[in-house]
Amino acid sequence: MEINVNFLDNLRLEAKFDDFTVITDQPIRYKGDGSAPSPFDYFLASSALCAAYFVRVYCLARDIPTHNIRLSQNNIVDPENRYNQIFKIQVELPEDISEKDRQGILRSIDRCTVKKVVQTGPTFEIETVENLAEDAQALLMVAPDSEHNTYIEGKDLPLEQTIANMTGILADLGMKIEIASWRNIVPHVWSLHIRDAGSPMCFTNGKGSTKESALCSALGEFIERLNCNFFYNDQYFGEDIANREFVHYPNEKWFQPGPDDELPAGILDDYSRAIYDPEGELAGSNLIDTNSGKAERGICSLPFVRQSDGEVVYFPSNLIENLFLSNGMSAGNTLYEAQVQCLSEIFERAVKKQIIEEEIALPDVPREVLEKYPSIVEGIEALESQGFPVLVKDASLGGRYPVMCVTLMNPRTGGVFASFGAHPSFEVALERSLTELLQGRSFEGLNDVPPPTFNSLAVSEPNNFVEHFIDSTGVVSWRFFSAKADCDFNEWDFSGTNEEEATRLFHILEDMGKEVYVAVYEDLGAPVCRILVPGYSEVYPVEDLIEDNTNVALGYREDILNLHTLSDEQLADLAERLEESQLDNYMTIITLIGVEFDENTVWGQLTILELKLLICLALQWHEEALEFVETFLQFNDNTVERGLFYRAIQAVLEITLDEDLELDHFLVNLQRMFGEQTMAAVVGSVDGSVRFHGLTPTNMQLEGLDKHLRLIESYKKLHAARAARAQ
Repeated sequence: MEINVNFLDNLRLEAKFDDFTVITDQPIRYKGDGSAPSPFDYFLASSALCAAYFVRVYCLARDIPTHNIRLSQNNIVDPENRYNQIFKIQVELPEDISEKDRQGILRSIDRCTVKKVVQTGPTFEIETVENLAEDAQALLMVAPDSEHNTYIEGKDLPLEQTIANMTGILADLGMKIEIASWRNIVPHVWSLHIRDAGSPMCFTNGKGSTKESALCSALGEFIERLNCNFFYNDQYFGEDIANREFVHYPNEKWFQPGPDDELPAGILDDYSRAIYDPEGELAGSNLIDTNSGKAERGICSLPFVRQSDGEVVYFPSNLIENLFLSNGMSAGNTLYEAQVQCLSEIFERAVKKQIIEEEIALPDVPREVLEKYPSIVEGIEALESQGFPVLVKDASLGGRYPVMCVTLMNPRTGGVFASFGAHPSFEVALERSLTELLQGRSFEGLNDVPPPTFNSLAVSEPNNFVEHFIDSTGVVSWRFFSAKADCDFNEWDFSGTNEEEATRLFHILEDMGKEVYVAVYEDLGAPVCRILVPGYSEVYPVEDLIEDNTNVALGYREDILNLHTLSDEQLADLAERLEESQLDNYMTIITLIGVEFDENTVWGQLTILELKLLICLALQWHEEALEFVETFLQFNDNTVERGLFYRAIQAVLEITLDEDLELDHFLVNLQRMFGEQTMAAVVGSVDGSVRFHGLTPTNMQLEGLDKHLRLIESYKKLHAARAARAQ
């Protein structure tokens, strides 16, 4: 994690990281002002808080109340060496906690991350640099070893060379890549989380049987998502980028909708139009891209090559962003390597969807077959030794597709977790199923998976597949666990060279009657491909292009960002449009307008419902405001502070609307209940002297929105590299 420090007045310091700011000071006896804890105090507190966190996680997983648990830490200093200290952590537990859970809580404290880092002994490297902002040295722990060349199946270059190449590409872009976490809870299963230190919203996860292969996976995913703009999906690029010669790629084209908003002739082809506009209802305005919001420029469309005949077909960027998410994109050392990975993931997700929706019971992989892969068996046995039964299934549907499945059951919670993996090699597909299962997860994290169900509607509901796509936590059918399989086990093998494997995978889609469209991006230095298979590789339903398109943001973004400067007439119009839109009241404003706010602010928690409420207060629409506040409080998951603010608003509104009551008669006790500062904001909000309490003013230039501005700066690095290579 990158922590940037600013020097404030006297001895006060400010540390900024992610969306947080921490202020430190020194006691007055050390010439400070005593206005905040010292850096060392924060260090001591972090150990106690970390220990308490692990206690809390343990208790939540077992429904153990924590309100009677007390934890304390003291540091005992050696009088002869103040750097030699004992951290003594004591925990007081209620009598009704069993001996088993008492020992479990102590073991959980022992897992405290701060403690383990201190015990291991961190290494400090101190250096000067010319410019912190421009120093793009990657912050990776695993350095490439020039003396060793580790080859794994599916990679055309050694892991060490792949890591070096990909790290160099990111460094050339000016991106600092840091490893936020590693996981290795069972043998031969590694995962990690990497991110751009300058814009932590740009992150990926990697997995593999070794730490090097997991790092390769994470770096490859980072580069593929950069090339395919996935990090910036649905996000507003700002007016500067929106007005440049190109917004997404130098080879993009813009098409104007027809006079009656019909689709222009230049986009899509007959095959894809039949899929995306079967009833002729799709309008040109549905396909304006969210990122620029420039409806006057038309429909921004990207070129893809149709594999059946090599023709170029233009797909609207809006359509891709709304329907495909990250499905069908991959980076590789060679184009064939990237294509194999890309097509494998498309099959993995499509076959997984078919199996889950159709409640197909899969055949078990025989023990004698599993024993051919001892490292995989060792990982599975380690899970089972922790009390998690594991099922290994052939998901090829009779040898038709290169897909495997590993399913974990959690007897503690009744939850199940079905993980799928795909690759032309049986072994690699099986390994990917297992590593995907545990990617970024601890044993405690396996308590969050849902139980199976016999409710076929819950299984086939479209959003269930989205949950499976995002983190595999959707529900599966009990029928999936039947010992009577719906197809026979097949020890399939589609393997060969990457070129041969890519050809075979394309042929499977061709035999299915699917058209395939491919875009290749090589301008950053590594081959990346994006593959679309209309009617097969989408994540969201096609209906979303009309019913739930992200470019709904275009009707609200400017007004919401300029909220504080709108006239009463404009506010009333905004409130009316929001009410008539039938948008989900609990959709966040972040989601609605494609702008990232600091989630620790009121803006970051703001929903459409709360925005309507604040507009009604600003316009003195007290009856409507009371109705909204009652709904808000009934289903409130905002901060405690914000909830109390609206409880006070409710009380003051009810007093104001009751002709027999006077606010002055209640104000003293309301102030005692909620505090004078809160009540000043409440009374001001109700009488109109305070507008949009808690929302700091901003505008279309995104003033003050550091989180989103960091994301745009990240995109500008990518945009500049594309512009330079296009010249």
